[in-house]
This record gives sequence, structure tokens and C-alpha cells, in this order.
Amino acid sequence: MNNKTYTVKKGDTLYGISKQFNTSAQKIRELNNLKNDNIVPSQVLIISENNGTNPNECVIYTVKKGDSLYEIAKKYNTSVDAIKRYNNLTTNNLSIGQKIRIPCNIEDNDDTVMPKYISYTVKAGDNLYNIAKKYNTTVDKIKRDNNLQSNNLTIGKILLIEDTSDQSTIEECFGEEYEAPSSNITYTVQKGDNLYSIANKYNTTVNEIKSLNNLTSNNLSIGQQLRIPTNASGNITYTVQKGDNLYSIARKYNTTVNEIKRKNNLTSNNLSIGQQLII
Repeated sequence: MNNKTYTVKKGDTLYGISKQFNTSAQKIRELNNLKNDNIVPSQVLIISENNGTNPNECVIYTVKKGDSLYEIAKKYNTSVDAIKRYNNLTTNNLSIGQKIRIPCNIEDNDDTVMPKYISYTVKAGDNLYNIAKKYNTTVDKIKRDNNLQSNNLTIGKILLIEDTSDQSTIEECFGEEYEAPSSNITYTVQKGDNLYSIANKYNTTVNEIKSLNNLTSNNLSIGQQLRIPTNASGNITYTVQKGDNLYSIARKYNTTVNEIKRKNNLTSNNLSIGQQLII
């Protein structure tokens, strides 16, 4: 039995190694009987076992509260499309308690695009909100990818951030036929915001926002991420900020680059600071 192994190098972490080999830190811990995530340079880790199992063998997974096809696919090192094909699903919607079959391995010709990550070292004055904004991601995603239980950061801490810099390739994939993943947008609470002003801005209601975010009160905190329904009538007007590009704006509002260009009669991807866009 030939197992795939990896020799630990200086600066390695279990999470980083798991990303490199498209597996999980938990799986590596189990294969190597590790009690925690501590590893040392020159340590040899088993990454995967060649145990002769059928590559088409699958597991049955029961959907839990908060699950999504993306998170389940990531957990089992497969793809959303593979799970949907395996279960004859036509949408990404899941229901709690639903049983879905998970393909344990993907054929080599399955065009799965695994996210790439970069390392970011926390500096004085940093917080999760400004880091998320800098890298066009969300506070929740950074916390999830780095197993953070709170928003507290320490100077020198290394964070793994999903790299979205290869925008030209993504824009080609997310063309006119790309459908936005949901009818909601994510809004980050700013100083002075309240539920009423946010609802008014996005042509929705306070109750809709509270229901969508499972809020039991009207209290908000700066940096909090809210899902906002976009099924109300009317367009959103967005003012281009420094560092913006069409892809980042399209991603923020769950739309496409081509759709923004169409609504604004744009012939190129060039933007200028202060430019008004209809979303």
C-alpha cells in the first residue's frame, strides 16, 4: 500500500498543507493520529491512503442547519456540480434533514476550480473588516477559512485569504450566461446605519432584513454582515470607489460584469473614481 506523504517545511501549517493537497486538516490529523494541529519541520505526514477502495464509492450526508452545497463540496473535496449530478439536483437549494450522496473522488476530467489562497500577516491597526474589504471578501469568510471564533486579531498572526486577483479568467467564465448564485446581496454595516436606513436604501423592509438574517432585535454593530433581498423593484446606484473594478462590484451585488456593462452602456471594463453605476 503506497500512501501519499508530505515532509513538513518551516512555516507550514496543517490548514495550509490541507489546502495544498485538496484535503482537510481533520483528515490529516486522523491519518497521522495527531491530537492537535502542532507540526514540526521534517515531520513526515500521511496525506492520503491508497486502500484500494472503489473510487466511485460515496457517503450519505444529512444536511444540517447552515449547510450549503459549496461548504459540503469543500468538506468532501468534491465540486458542487459533481454533487448535483450525483443526486439529480437542478438547483442549489437544500433542506435540513435531506440525504445527499457524496462522490468520494472526482474524475480527472471534472473541471473543478479549487480556490487559491494567499497568506496575509496582520499589522498594527488591522481589523477583519478592513482586511476583508482590501481583498474583496467578507469577515465571515475569513473567520471560516481560519477557524476564528471572534473578530480579535493579534499583530503578526498569519491569515489565509482566498485569492480573487485572477479576474480576467473569472470574467470569461462569468459571462452573459452566468446566473447569480442568489437573489441576495451582502451589506456591511457602517457607522450611523440602522435597519430602517438600510431597508430604505435597498427598497426593502426592516422585517424582510430581520427575517433573512434571523435577527431578534433592531440592534446592529459596525462591520456586521447582512444579507439584503434584492427582489424589490428599482435599481441600485453605486458610486465607484478607489480600488473598484467591474468584477468586484458584480460580485458584491450578485450580478455579472456583462449585466452591469449592459445597464450602463459601457464598451470597456474601465472605471473612474466617482462614476455612478446602475446595478
